[in-house]
Amino acid sequence: MEREPLVLDPRGLDVAGEAARLREGGPAVRVVLPGDIEAWAITRHDLIKKLTTDPRVSKDPRQHWPDFIADRIPPTWSLYSWVVVRNMFTAYGMEHSRLRKLVAPAFTARRTNALHDRIRTFTDELIEAIAAVPAGEPVDLRETYTNPLPIRVICELYGIPETAKAGLEAAVDSIFHTSADPEEVVATFQGVYAILTSLVAAKRAEPAEDLTTRLIASRDGGDRLTEQELLDTLLLVLSAGHETTVHLLGNAIHALLTHPDQLELVRKGEVTWDAVIEETLRWSTPVANLPLRFATEDIALDGGVTLGRGDPILLSFFAAGTDPEQHGEDAGRFDVTRPAGEHLAFGHGTHYCLGAPLARMEARVALPALFERFPGMRLAETDLTQVESLVSNGFSRLPVWR
Repeated sequence: MEREPLVLDPRGLDVAGEAARLREGGPAVRVVLPGDIEAWAITRHDLIKKLTTDPRVSKDPRQHWPDFIADRIPPTWSLYSWVVVRNMFTAYGMEHSRLRKLVAPAFTARRTNALHDRIRTFTDELIEAIAAVPAGEPVDLRETYTNPLPIRVICELYGIPETAKAGLEAAVDSIFHTSADPEEVVATFQGVYAILTSLVAAKRAEPAEDLTTRLIASRDGGDRLTEQELLDTLLLVLSAGHETTVHLLGNAIHALLTHPDQLELVRKGEVTWDAVIEETLRWSTPVANLPLRFATEDIALDGGVTLGRGDPILLSFFAAGTDPEQHGEDAGRFDVTRPAGEHLAFGHGTHYCLGAPLARMEARVALPALFERFPGMRLAETDLTQVESLVSNGFSRLPVWR
């Protein structure tokens, strides 16, 4: 008898439990997304790698998702922004190559390394602000540290003024809020495009040495980028570069504070901060599930499962990161001494995250600086709430005593 599709929680309040249930269903599991949309969830490390390098798998709904082509996906759908944007995230084939080449120069090793000193400055400023909070008061590290640091780095890349940061943070949080009601979805779209349109207008009037200006030059100088592609590429770098790094930092801090034996190994120098970062990315990946890909033709998998032409595909990175077949029977355990292995936290194949080196650099600066400044830091609450998202995996608050 065919198994009933698993209805995914749009709030994502039990990421680990849901990932375990998905894995129990097999490498490819029928699921129901918000809006009663059925898809295949891919739960195994090896199968995700295989499909993300398969030319029969697309990210372009305009070519390969029948429901989108037939206008059956409303703009009020909570995952709409994940499929409607026109940038390299949803592009396929040569279109993806064209768009990626325009952004890639901003993330070369040279440009990434050039940001190190600014990241260090931002980190020091935030830590001193935390230290200035009166003794005896808990500090929410999401509000004061893990959230503001990545947005400052993105604003540095874009050349965004200080006054726009709060609006950008709110917009990105809402994009990842996959249980949002229709009114919030529409308001988010309008708000984020208003901010980005204003930014583009300002940079056209006063160009500078930043990513926004370089993308505008590609748009205005040779018809290589449409106006919508320009805005949506800015949106992609903003959302991917901010939210994921917020949760990488938050999940690493939480993991170390709840595993004091592991933290002690790091403090003694027996384990590197790089090991902490990679184990966090594997064990509690910032992106639990990534929507959406589409089969361009029927794809037969081992075990008799066939992904039908046009079927949506969801990559379950949390399930893959804790996959015992890839990481051993103790895959669900946080262990910074685990031998270095491969994980998929930044994706795989042609859509591998361009900003991965930058995210790692931010964590490599921010984590040791925080723990060195506050060696007695401990959690102020033990029962923390996850962000409400099918996509993001992290905490809505991270209160600590210093």
